[in-house]
Amino acid sequence: MTSPRNIAPADGKLGVLVVGLGAVSTTLIAGVELAKRGMALPIGSLAQMGTIRLGKRTEDRSPLIRDFVPLAGLEDIVWGTWDVFPDDAYVAASRAGVLEQGKHIESISDVLRDVRPMKAAFERKYARNLDGEHVMVASGKRAMLEGIRADINKFRDENKVDRVVMIWCASTEIFIEPGKAHLDIESLEKAIDANDDTISPAMLYAYAAILEGVPFANGAPNLAVDAPALRQLATDRNVAISGKDFKTGQTLMKTVLAPMLKARMLGLSGWYSTNILGNRDGEVLDAPENFKTKEESKLGVLDTILEPSRNKELYGDIFHKVSINYYPPRGDNKEGWDNIDIFGWMGYPMQIKVNFLCRDSILAAPLALDLVLFSDLAQRAGLGGIQEWLSFYYKSPQVAPGLYPEHDLFIQLTKLKNTLRWMMGEDQITHLGREYYDEQ
Repeated sequence: MTSPRNIAPADGKLGVLVVGLGAVSTTLIAGVELAKRGMALPIGSLAQMGTIRLGKRTEDRSPLIRDFVPLAGLEDIVWGTWDVFPDDAYVAASRAGVLEQGKHIESISDVLRDVRPMKAAFERKYARNLDGEHVMVASGKRAMLEGIRADINKFRDENKVDRVVMIWCASTEIFIEPGKAHLDIESLEKAIDANDDTISPAMLYAYAAILEGVPFANGAPNLAVDAPALRQLATDRNVAISGKDFKTGQTLMKTVLAPMLKARMLGLSGWYSTNILGNRDGEVLDAPENFKTKEESKLGVLDTILEPSRNKELYGDIFHKVSINYYPPRGDNKEGWDNIDIFGWMGYPMQIKVNFLCRDSILAAPLALDLVLFSDLAQRAGLGGIQEWLSFYYKSPQVAPGLYPEHDLFIQLTKLKNTLRWMMGEDQITHLGREYYDEQ
């Protein structure tokens, strides 16, 4: 065993600032508030319902993660949000159509009505299919940045919170390549003052969070806290950051199935993925420039897992196609279809078909909760900069420069749990298990 990290206690209130008050955010807020009252279980939350094995299998030590590490209690969470629409969380949740009105919205209507969004830092050029009027009256990006910082501090003061975490649950922005404006803080500052189009609202929120010492988790594929300047600033200021893009439906399946193919040395000829969804995210992604951002996030998974350069005979010529189609009748109930052409012994072809009829926000909400709780834990443990151990939750995990991201879901889970063990001074679990046989 090693010495545990010096982790500050989770005393007082935890302020959670959510960018975007749409389907994911309202599902998150409602679920947590219902769980506080014993009216729902936080199913899907590893932090709340998962266990962690400690020591040897023969020791039978497997506490709940929330009992093992000092996480903030759900009862201590206070909500704050920004959105381009003025609707409170009750109206927003009702319009999202994810939750049952009587069972899961009306029963906590008083709490939801108290969650009213602040005006968003927003420019329509980054999400042209989104048209909201509840936006900051700010002349330029510098004014937006200062407005976000002012909102953070106003939220702190009015709610008397002890700590704050920010999480992006808003729409996918247009695709932006990292460039000169993102290399260092001096370049970023000049670009902000010049109202450079390569500085998006997501970057401004991330920058404001780091400047205010607030951990930031990026639930969308936008270029934000992974811009080199912001990554370095977070490291220098010891602020926990992670991203990007919640791993919910189709990509979740890829990070399970692709490792299976590689583990069994089965070949892959092609993987065709298509989605239909009808929520606000689907509407925004109906614009090609926004879909490009999501596509980049989704396409990178297979190459990293399968390593075609090292396994040319099996994966050197894969055809990988991803599409997303906006279909309003489906609402938040996203459907993902996958056709997977594989080949086995002596090259004989086979197929795998997957039809995942999932609920996007139902899958995303527990990820958002875990990221909030674990980001707060990392900050209290003095772990600033990139939190690669949170890769488990993301389509495009953020890693240190020069490293490739680990996409295998089960390796990600092992990394997450081993990081928690390391924090608390427990031995890492390697699953070698020779001691059970060598000692006989």
